Amino acid sequence: QVQLVESGGGLVQAGGSRRLSCAASGRTFSNYNMGWFRQVLGKGREFVATISWTGGRTTYADSVKDRFTISRDNAKNTAYLQMNSLKSEDTAVYYCAADPTAWGAQSFTYWGQGTQVTVSS
Repeated sequence: QVQLVESGGGLVQAGGSRRLSCAASGRTFSNYNMGWFRQVLGKGREFVATISWTGGRTTYADSVKDRFTISRDNAKNTAYLQMNSLKSEDTAVYYCAADPTAWGAQSFTYWGQGTQVTVSS
């Protein structure tokens, strides 16, 4: 089992920045690819970004490419999502996820509880 806890959500103005954190516990963090997803109430969950277990490979949804950066610190068992140039359409609940092999929009095994990000225009 891997337990994931997101933090860093809140209200931010359009054009601003926010960094989300995902603290992991349980199994060895560096054995897992990490992903960020988001969901708007009434809509399906949307892939945002994925990072490999080494941190050497990343992939992003087109909607966030060049604005968001996913990273990880295996010594701290934490993954991050740096969000810049935020837009109102980025408003969502953001979830982090972990899986040994999943990549991109594939199904991840472990999920956090989510953190709300609201971008005001």
